[in-house]
Amino acid sequence: MKKIVNLSYTLILMGGMLWSSCSTPSQLSKGKLVWQEHFKEKGSFNQKNWSKIPRGTSDWNNYMSDEDTLYAMRDGKLILRGMANTLAPQDTAPFLTGGVYSRDKVFFGFGRWEIRAKLQDAKGAWPAFWLLPQDGKWPGGGEVDIMERLNHDDFVYQTVHSHYTHVLGINEPKKGSTGKIDPNGFNTYAVEIHPDSLVFFVNEQKTHTYPRIETDKEGQFPFKDHTFYLLLDMQLGGSWAGKVEAEELPIEMEIDWVKFYGFDQYTKGGK
Repeated sequence: MKKIVNLSYTLILMGGMLWSSCSTPSQLSKGKLVWQEHFKEKGSFNQKNWSKIPRGTSDWNNYMSDEDTLYAMRDGKLILRGMANTLAPQDTAPFLTGGVYSRDKVFFGFGRWEIRAKLQDAKGAWPAFWLLPQDGKWPGGGEVDIMERLNHDDFVYQTVHSHYTHVLGINEPKKGSTGKIDPNGFNTYAVEIHPDSLVFFVNEQKTHTYPRIETDKEGQFPFKDHTFYLLLDMQLGGSWAGKVEAEELPIEMEIDWVKFYGFDQYTKGGK
């Protein structure tokens, strides 16, 4: 696999970063704010940054739909919905879900992703915020689950996936953990990608660290070799979340903002 060295901010811009929605970078203890999305558009989300996730055959995307009712902008927030399929009689899927991703549009390497959101709950609900490699395949390129919530839980799962964890089935170091949330309010979810670790947070509290280790096993820490794009999706059902109770639908997630902070000590001079 070709090694991808994390880029400088200038080269990230050349690689497809869209800066029109960025504020002036400000130095913070968590890094330098280099990109943010506050969903201030009217009518629809900014298509320079986001695309609707197409339907697939996996549990997480087999109900994805581009139906307009599943997407909304409300009071400066992006709304993604999950509902029983009464909208598209030509579609045989029993449920429809909305999701967006920043693939080919917004992607970063080392730094900190943050998402502030409020999640409605239902039996069979599976909202998620996660990262996939812009320039690699799954699972070898890695997957970072910043937030996954199931059903009516008052906690979220935060997990890493790779060839090492998924194909080889190795869970040492421990690949994930959980974090408590306010189930009825807004919470902030974050992950930091460092050359030697991934660090997860819920509401500024550190919940889990996944370190890079010395091992002769393949693919333990691919996260240093790739840039990653973000997925935001309101999923329903599947083998993990379980049966969906249609009577508890529709449900929605409200996404207040997304931010990315870069780490200068890793990116300066890179190319």
